[in-house]
Amino acid sequence: MRKIVQVCIAVAAAFCSLAAQAQENITPDHIYHRNIMTVKLNPPGDPLGQPVVALNSGESLELRFDDLMNEVRTYYYTLVLCNADWTPAPLNTIEYLKGFSDNQIREYKFSNIAIQKYVHYRALIPNAQCMPTRAGNYLLKVYLDSDTSKLAFTRRLMVINNRAGVTGYVSQPTNPKLFRNSQKLNIAVNTKGLNIQNPFDQLKVVILQNFRWDNAIAGLKPMFIKGDVIEYNAEQDCIFPAMKEWRWVDLRSFRLQTERVQKIDYQKNGTTVTVMPDFTRDHTVYQYLKDINGMFYPGMIEDYDPNTEGDYARVNFTFASKEPYAGYDMYLFGELTNYELNPTNKMVWNGARQAYEGALYLKQGYYNYVYGLVDRTSNNQFSTELTEGDWWETENAYTVLVYYRGLGGRHDELVGQLRLNSLLNRTR
Repeated sequence: MRKIVQVCIAVAAAFCSLAAQAQENITPDHIYHRNIMTVKLNPPGDPLGQPVVALNSGESLELRFDDLMNEVRTYYYTLVLCNADWTPAPLNTIEYLKGFSDNQIREYKFSNIAIQKYVHYRALIPNAQCMPTRAGNYLLKVYLDSDTSKLAFTRRLMVINNRAGVTGYVSQPTNPKLFRNSQKLNIAVNTKGLNIQNPFDQLKVVILQNFRWDNAIAGLKPMFIKGDVIEYNAEQDCIFPAMKEWRWVDLRSFRLQTERVQKIDYQKNGTTVTVMPDFTRDHTVYQYLKDINGMFYPGMIEDYDPNTEGDYARVNFTFASKEPYAGYDMYLFGELTNYELNPTNKMVWNGARQAYEGALYLKQGYYNYVYGLVDRTSNNQFSTELTEGDWWETENAYTVLVYYRGLGGRHDELVGQLRLNSLLNRTR
């Protein structure tokens, strides 16, 4: 009888855990505390790499972030298994994690040299104490004092078990309205290593442009099924606005003014950097500029460690315009703004200067960014068409993710990945 009661209690606890997990409504890639800055989750030594590891490979990702409170605080992290749409999977933690669900971040260093004081934290994830046992999407949650309700920030992490072959290429859309300003992907998935009975339900394909999730394409349906090969190339599917190459600013030194820095002001309690004014590019001729596809990396021109010796500055941005964009709100956008639209990266119209103005607090490094508009009368969709323009020739990086759910499965497994470049993998 006692054993039966123990089993019942365990089952009840598991169901309570599942219910609580299912009710979570946590935003991926979001920072909840303003004192948390410069969050990066990438392969070690590659700040521009994607947060993807192979299942059972022993690979880890390097998590780094700064806490401007400048006092050591007790941060913990956990991983939550999610489906292809980033909703929590209905599984208990013990079904997808080997080790501990709550793990303390123990490696930290105080900043030095920098005027802005901070504590820099680092962790390698996954590791022997917290190892995913299933392929799929994982939401990394970092929180204070072993209390998951005190979320500091979240990040996406993916574990892949390569069981599907993925091929593809980039082409111009056949639609005359999109031919010169968009890029289309043509994808084929080889499912020979999978047990596919219904590809419409068991397979999910997600396409990312420049590693962004805010404009990811999902919900695709197969166009052709040729034996084990499933093609996703319908005329109206897999099409992205091509954009232009990203704007850039080099902030790796606060002593030397780089090409795009107008001036640097020094105060006792900090530094202010003013970037050269930007102008609309929607009608300018396309010009190739090597960029880092909207991302950033901490760095210093001087021979110092940017992680603990890099300083912060208020960086002023200006977008010159003869008149405001009526009915639109303008935002500064890129990894430097977490690919989010919020008051901190909203540009404000200054009629006296005939320009939009905004400022961000940034660490020394190299940054890409663009300006975009949100129509107040529409569904708040973000677009760079009027501020940057779109050209078919633009270099973009694409990532195709293939998810599979087995018969009777309870979550979406990540089973395939393809990386394409619009210049290297292009056909006309």
